[in-house]
Amino acid sequence: MQWIVIWGLSAVTASVLALILAGWKNRDYSYWAAWSFLVPPVVLWLLLMPKNQGPRPRQPRLDDIDRRENGPL
Repeated sequence: MQWIVIWGLSAVTASVLALILAGWKNRDYSYWAAWSFLVPPVVLWLLLMPKNQGPRPRQPRLDDIDRRENGPL
């Protein structure tokens, strides 16, 4: 039971840290927060990556994906 609590705390901590680092490095923060919650050591990978130049990449909205796949209905 103790290991589950330790993993949960490390997952939440890694996720919050990934949100902060991704914003600072101009990356997609929701992507990095989700992956660091599932696999907490991913935060180290994000920490070693260089800062992204230009605008922050964004995930397309669900409406845009539907329009692209199904055409204008």
